[in-house]
Amino acid sequence: MNFLQSYWFKIPWWSLRKVTYIVLLALLGSLLIGITILVLYMNSLPSLSSWHTKVLKNEFTAVSDIKDFTAYRALEKTLFKELNQEIYKKISHKEVNAISRYTSNSISDPKRWNQAWNQSFELPVKNPKMGVLLLHGMSDSPYSLHTQAKYLQEQGVWVVALRMPGHGTIPSGLVNLQWQDMAAVVKLGMAHLSNTLPEKPIHIMGYSTGAPLALHYTLLALEDSNLTLPSSLIFYSPAIGVSKAAPLAIWQSRLGHLFSLPKLEWNSIAPEFDPFKYNSFAVNAGDQVYRLCNTVQKQLDHYSQQTDTKPFPPILSFASIIDSTVSTPATINKLYKRLEKGDHQLVLFDINHNFSDNHFVKKTLNTSLDILRKTPSDINYTFDLISNIHSKNRMLHQVRNGKDKTNLKISWNKHLHSLSHLSLPISPLDPLYGSQKAPKSPGIQLGHLAIYGETSVLQISAASLLRQRWNPFHDYTKQRVLTFMNLD
Repeated sequence: MNFLQSYWFKIPWWSLRKVTYIVLLALLGSLLIGITILVLYMNSLPSLSSWHTKVLKNEFTAVSDIKDFTAYRALEKTLFKELNQEIYKKISHKEVNAISRYTSNSISDPKRWNQAWNQSFELPVKNPKMGVLLLHGMSDSPYSLHTQAKYLQEQGVWVVALRMPGHGTIPSGLVNLQWQDMAAVVKLGMAHLSNTLPEKPIHIMGYSTGAPLALHYTLLALEDSNLTLPSSLIFYSPAIGVSKAAPLAIWQSRLGHLFSLPKLEWNSIAPEFDPFKYNSFAVNAGDQVYRLCNTVQKQLDHYSQQTDTKPFPPILSFASIIDSTVSTPATINKLYKRLEKGDHQLVLFDINHNFSDNHFVKKTLNTSLDILRKTPSDINYTFDLISNIHSKNRMLHQVRNGKDKTNLKISWNKHLHSLSHLSLPISPLDPLYGSQKAPKSPGIQLGHLAIYGETSVLQISAASLLRQRWNPFHDYTKQRVLTFMNLD
């Protein structure tokens, strides 16, 4: 210690000043470089439009004075009148675009469709066998599950499809959205169905973020007798886990808010040509999914520690083995492996091995996917892998719990290498998202959109054009749903 003290006092003061000066210059230089990079990055982003910045005043939140589903739909009608007045009627000349959903009479104008699919809807039936509540995903709308709504209604099911707060209107609704707002609407929907159909079974069907919302409600209902416990849960592309980087993303949004840089509040700013889904995605939206998933995991922790709980309702899930939006391994490890033994079913669609055999698929990816294919047989749920691995043609087979193999009379389309997060609930006959065999769309058609040229020309990313939008195995999933609900 004495040595250090003596050494310290031998350093000339002018040297200390020089070192301090150099450090300050380095910090200042780094700050200037950082600011320059930020400015260049901000300038490279597309400009924000009115639908990115306008805040609609009549949107529902968890603290709104809305007591039931009827009042929610009344508020929703007021909200869409505000949308028409503040966006459609006030759109600037430079924002008018023939493919923008916010340009009246464009090919993407939702009003071209014969039903307001961006709004909540109800499909009543005479002498209903049961009820089902449909929950769409983040940035989507009730349209995403409208095919399921129709075929369930045909089977005598009373259907209610909810529009989640912040959805179906303008992307800015995702900037301040809280997952609790969506959870509050789920309670309204379930209360409405249980009051409409007393003593009838009520099921919940959820797509993407609709899955953790359904789980959150179910775990509450398992402990609260005032809430109606769903008879079963059915999921498409369930968002049980998201990217590990999700907790960090919110800081981008906070910096944008702090420094009045609204572009930083967005993960993507894109043209809005989809009538029933936002293409732009707010950072906050991803953060809310992350927070909701964490909350569900804590609820499952609590549920597993209880000794006198009710049995968990059966769950049927459809997932793609590869999903760029949510984590498929999380569906297995953070949901199905945590369930007690029951009539739970997981249907996992493999990639098309005609592509993997021809070395189109990344080797590292194929290795990680192989882990998902090999699920232990001593599990508390039924695991069905739908695959054409080791098949001599494109025909698929179902491998149950890694042992029992059943040939299926379905096959991959020639140029399709896998399903996607978006495609699981969508029928090939969907006029908007379906195949070339689908009925003519009243507006834009996105399911078989083919645009060729240089990659740097379009505002639309090449990735969004390549992504599969419809499920060629929709009839198979439909039959699984009907069987699961005892409707076949």
